[in-house]
Amino acid sequence: MTKTNPGNFFEDFRIGQEIRHATPRTLTAGDAALYTALYGSRFAVQSSDAFAQSVGLARAPFDDLLVFHTVFGKTVPDISLNAVANLGYADCVFGAPVYPGDSLTARSEAIGLRENANGKTGIVYVRTTGENQRGESVLGYARWVMVRKKDPGAPPPEPAVPDLPKAVPAEKLAPLAGFDPRGWDDALSGETWRWGDYAPGEKIDHIDGMTIEEAEHATATRLYQNTAKVHFNRHTEAQGRFGRRLVYGGHIISQARALSFNGLANAFRIAAINGGRHVNPVFAGDTIYAWSEVVERLEMPGNEALGALRLRTVAAKDTPCATFPDRDGDGRYPDSVVLDLDYTVLIPR
Repeated sequence: MTKTNPGNFFEDFRIGQEIRHATPRTLTAGDAALYTALYGSRFAVQSSDAFAQSVGLARAPFDDLLVFHTVFGKTVPDISLNAVANLGYADCVFGAPVYPGDSLTARSEAIGLRENANGKTGIVYVRTTGENQRGESVLGYARWVMVRKKDPGAPPPEPAVPDLPKAVPAEKLAPLAGFDPRGWDDALSGETWRWGDYAPGEKIDHIDGMTIEEAEHATATRLYQNTAKVHFNRHTEAQGRFGRRLVYGGHIISQARALSFNGLANAFRIAAINGGRHVNPVFAGDTIYAWSEVVERLEMPGNEALGALRLRTVAAKDTPCATFPDRDGDGRYPDSVVLDLDYTVLIPR
């Protein structure tokens, strides 16, 4: 009798199935330092206790995407160990800020299933919640992933695709209790642009590029305790679809977010991820560039200190973004585009 975990295959999932994920993870200042080393993120609130305290927070919270990846990583052994690809995200809301010393756990519920026409794979939809040691929600999101079938002859389930919102409404965004803009210092944050300085339809080329090294993406994925085989095992992936290890898609999200500092330095907190697609694969040696479009400006109900910007950030590999590479008239992306992320950030007014 085997004691190892082969992971769940498509036919192992059932609608309404609830999964509590191992392993609880206490985040420390070391995690924050390593995250900075991997991506070079420069947002002032997450970089300096003194700056965070000057705007009413207890100390510098962790980068929101470090929280996302940590919670996401908990789910991989149960949800996507046998995945072909992670396909998308929706209805992702960030809750209580996470500080050094907080311990995170995760649980998921299967909310949708649909077998693919080839009979070899299927799409699994799950809703995941991450909580701290006090039971407070730090993150909740839906995602869908293509998972292999163990037995192609297994009968398919009745198709069920959840109805997910296209965007998180402003009233659902966490208000960031205690934030006080009076201590905000534009010189220290890096830019003067506030909520009212951005216009819907405006596009921002973040200019800088960063080449992904093999050791970096593997270290990052291990940091999140993400065990997906496609990111680590050269021997198995040499026989796979691409013939080499894939870079974890979340690594690209963090890289694009770090690059967005140049043009969005005061957009210090991710409040929601409305949707996202990993469009093309990324491998070590690719250089990532990014550009963003302001989709809309949102009022924060009952909060005069903060506004929200709904952004669309597109990342491309080996292609500077001055020309804003994007979908064509038929909705097809060029091979250079690797990420299309729709998300909402908080920014001082």
